[in-house]
Amino acid sequence: MRLPSDPSALYQELRAAHGPVAPVLLDGDISAWLVLGYRELHQVTADPALFSRDAELWNQWPRIPDDWPLLPVVGRARPPVPHPAGEGRTRRAAMIADALTAVDPARLQGYAERFADALVDGFCARGAADVIREYATLLPVRVLAAVFGFPPEEGPGLAAAVNGDGGTDGGQGLARAVARLLERRRRTPGQDIASRLLASPEGLPGDEIARDLTSLLTAGHQPTADWIGNSLRLMLTEDRFAASLFGGRRSVVEAMNEVLWEDTPTQNVVGRWASRDTLLGGRRVRAGDLLVLSLAAANSDPGIRADRTVPTGGNAAFFSFGHGAHRCPFPAREIAEVIARTAIEVILDRLPDLDLAVPPQSLTRHPSPWLRGLSALPVRFTPTTVVGPEH
Repeated sequence: MRLPSDPSALYQELRAAHGPVAPVLLDGDISAWLVLGYRELHQVTADPALFSRDAELWNQWPRIPDDWPLLPVVGRARPPVPHPAGEGRTRRAAMIADALTAVDPARLQGYAERFADALVDGFCARGAADVIREYATLLPVRVLAAVFGFPPEEGPGLAAAVNGDGGTDGGQGLARAVARLLERRRRTPGQDIASRLLASPEGLPGDEIARDLTSLLTAGHQPTADWIGNSLRLMLTEDRFAASLFGGRRSVVEAMNEVLWEDTPTQNVVGRWASRDTLLGGRRVRAGDLLVLSLAAANSDPGIRADRTVPTGGNAAFFSFGHGAHRCPFPAREIAEVIARTAIEVILDRLPDLDLAVPPQSLTRHPSPWLRGLSALPVRFTPTTVVGPEH
């Protein structure tokens, strides 16, 4: 499944040709269903018994080679590696949600402001920057690392590893950093996510906690970075947002909300597997079939949004964080929102005449059907002074 840089027209074509559930081919001509309809996506995500997260059910495993490029997207190794499900998954998800909920909002905001200022200090005197490379792709992982319990000096290295700038050792370096963190927190617990997971009454093995921390860090970073970039792009290219850059915070929140409807960072998600034969959107789905959830297509479904020119305002009925039992945990969403909002507010406060340095139509996106973010966002502004660590 390959998508153009602007997939909205393709979603419309698929919907017109196939309805709310379209047959698609993944890499290697592996068949799957793409769920485009808002109601159908709601149905799938609200029924975990019929549409399971258990990839063991997949009827295509005999055709999947060991080097299939989408194995990381499926999110597991081939059978028979166990995959947590049922009550165990629910308890584990609750444990993670509890650890995230305990994050102090004031401390989170402080980390976000401090690291955002430090990053702006790195380019504010130049009068020009690439907001993606020099800001958006560096900030979320630095803030997440701090609330996870990593020492500040490890933040830049973690950012390089998560962004794939660490070469072939990137993933291994991240794993070693997480292992060191857990060892430190076993000896000296703190008020951080790693310490809370280690102290959980669930008593998970250290390797499982390490995997959870690594997944939380990587899964929380890139969508938040893209949320920052996509929101800034909207505010710098749409007059209704640009006109209010100098006043209030409402425009920032509205832009972020509109991005979740129109330009959501998480476009498509793998996925769900049918536990038995069923009908969905008029399609006969067989037991073991894979359903790819198109969050972006559902958000633009004309059945629920007949006129997409109407501003979304504060409407939060989007699917950008998923839905149902396996949606993004609410505390994780709150953490991402604080980081993204703070990032946007800080750069607009520090560089009030921030403006796009290239024609809007020249901006390009990462070539991915899963995440939607900018490759670069060149900006210009009046050079200003560094505020320093005491700001």
